[in-house]
Amino acid sequence: MQNRTAVHILSVGELTRRIKSVLETDFEEVTVEGEISNFKRHSSGHFYFSLKDSAAQISCTMWRGRNASMKFSPQDGMKVVARGSISVYEPRGNYQLDCTELIPAGLGELQLAFERLKQKLADEGLFDAEHKKELPQFPERIGIVTSPTGAALQDMLNIISRRFPCVEILLAPVRVQGSGAAEEIANALNILNEEENCDVIIVGRGGGSLEDLWAFNEEIVARAIFASKIPVVSAVGHEIDFCISDFVADLRAPTPSAAAELVVPNKNAVANSIQKNCAAMFSVIDEEMRYANEKIQSLIKSYSFKQPFDRIRRNMQRADELQSTLERIMKFQYGTRQNNVISLGARL
Repeated sequence: MQNRTAVHILSVGELTRRIKSVLETDFEEVTVEGEISNFKRHSSGHFYFSLKDSAAQISCTMWRGRNASMKFSPQDGMKVVARGSISVYEPRGNYQLDCTELIPAGLGELQLAFERLKQKLADEGLFDAEHKKELPQFPERIGIVTSPTGAALQDMLNIISRRFPCVEILLAPVRVQGSGAAEEIANALNILNEEENCDVIIVGRGGGSLEDLWAFNEEIVARAIFASKIPVVSAVGHEIDFCISDFVADLRAPTPSAAAELVVPNKNAVANSIQKNCAAMFSVIDEEMRYANEKIQSLIKSYSFKQPFDRIRRNMQRADELQSTLERIMKFQYGTRQNNVISLGARL
């Protein structure tokens, strides 16, 4: 058994410093070609990202003073040539490429695949405006195709319940990244269309790298969205993220939260609109009634309206005159007959 006192035991810090010394000495200047992934621009101005190929990936940094003069904006999927040196971040024991220069080397394989599929579907007319369906103004049920555990779902549910709480939510839980995610998304869209129990569908997820969002760039998802009889809103990632699903969908929302605001109205705005419409309706009714009353009064006072009453009065007066004439005639006839009777009686 080896004597422990003869072995020099290193602390973690000592071991890391030795590794750091070796790596930073032997890889003081390197040039690497790879595809950018998980790119982040920190509020400090520093860049943090990964370079990858089919075999491996390495973490990279580029400090603000070095990236300030760059002529392009690095993005996920972009293929670049990076020059720099290997450094070790001791608190985590990670080695990384400390970049001094980035040069575009063309689009990465994923970006090329994205452009090829985009062009193919555009040529087939899947993006044409004539195929876009209008969203219902007051949906009763909303289908949501997303991860049941993602923050995006909670954001959408909170916004919808606050803006229009009477709407019903139908969740179609799916994986939104990784192997099989695209098939699950397409299948969920097909099921919602077969059941025909929702008025609009939101399909999407929160932000991520190009690889994380790739399920929404798959052809099977694009064709499922295009075949949907129900209007579909694509809400994938952040405002700067664009996926194939955005171009095929009936409406693209910059974020899942924005999609929730687009598919339902604001209950307060609806209530205010109803109140304004009711007030306007009552105002119109009052105006119509006032106008009708004025018209009736005008007709009553008009000469034409008086003519029937004048005729009645004339006829009544004529009837009185005829009655008086008839009475005189009858009285005269009666007197004549009476005198004749008296005269005949005397003669007899």
